[in-house]
Parts: sequence; structure tokens; C-alpha cells
Amino acid sequence: MTAEFPAIDRDKSPLIDADHDAVRIADALRHSPHFLGADARPGEDRVTFTTLGGNGFDLTLQDADPTTDDVRRAPVMTEAIAAAILNHPHFVAATPDSPREDTITVQTRTGVRHLLALDVDPDADAGDYPEPAEDIAAAADRLLTSDSSDSDRAVAELLNYIGATWEKHDLALRQHAQAVARALTR
Repeated sequence: MTAEFPAIDRDKSPLIDADHDAVRIADALRHSPHFLGADARPGEDRVTFTTLGGNGFDLTLQDADPTTDDVRRAPVMTEAIAAAILNHPHFVAATPDSPREDTITVQTRTGVRHLLALDVDPDADAGDYPEPAEDIAAAADRLLTSDSSDSDRAVAELLNYIGATWEKHDLALRQHAQAVARALTR
């Protein structure tokens, strides 16, 4: 007698979603300033990548040891901050310190090390920070007020359009516009 199993609901199954983890890791590496490229395929457990020095490596996704720790539903703040810092080409190390969960040690390319202490500021107002659309428009305005070429003006006009119609665009286009705006401010 064979058991019949119900069909997998592909929209709800975490197992199907896990098939894309290697692709997500490759995507993160491709968007980092520390790597030339990365590749992975859905359903495979291998990520290949190339460093800035031209060296190739493989990462193999393996089952992690069972743990009694809670499964996290959001990034640990210090780990998220460390990852963001490492996305800047000036930093070569950003390590959340253990067992303390409120410090990060960072190192610059020039060898300078800093200890960052995370402090909660209950008086901080999230409204003090500009919206991404405002950042994009500001970058475009800076480009237009400089001695810009025709192609620079075209990029600035496109960024102004995306900023003005922000809610109408998908996430990929928004992220791309933010990356272009960041590149313009460097």
C-alpha cells in the first residue's frame, strides 16, 4: 500500500523557497563592491564567485547543525549594520562582536580599526531622514547644476521622473535608481 501525499503549494512551501537561497547569495555577492561576479542556479547548492583579485571560489550550501536557538524572523541589528558597512568598498572587515550584541569591530582598507557601539535613541525621529525618492531627486539636481554633458542631463531627467513617480515603479527599478543616484554622489 502506497501513501498518497497532497500536492505541494509552491506559493507557501518554505522548501521550494529554499531552492532559491543560492541564487540570492549570488545576487548579494554580485551587488557587493568586493566581488567581480557570482553565479548560482535555482535548486542547486553551489555558488561560484570571483574576487576583485581574479580568484575563483565556490560556496556550497550545507545543512546547518540543529540548534535550540529561536529561528530569527528579521536580521540581527548588528549583523545587518555590519553587512551594510561591508557593502562600502573602503571597509574590509565588519564583525559583530560576541557575546555582546551591541558592538561591531570594523577595519578600513588602510588598516584603521574602530569599535562601533550601538545605542538605542528613543528620541530619534525617522521623519528626519529623506525618502529614497527625495535622495534620487537631490542627486539628479546636483548633476543638473554641475557642468553636465547631454548624457548626464538625460540620466538626471530620468532620475527626476522616477523620483516624481516613485510609487508607480517596481522594487527592482527603485533599487536601480537608488544605485545610480549613489554612484552620482561619489
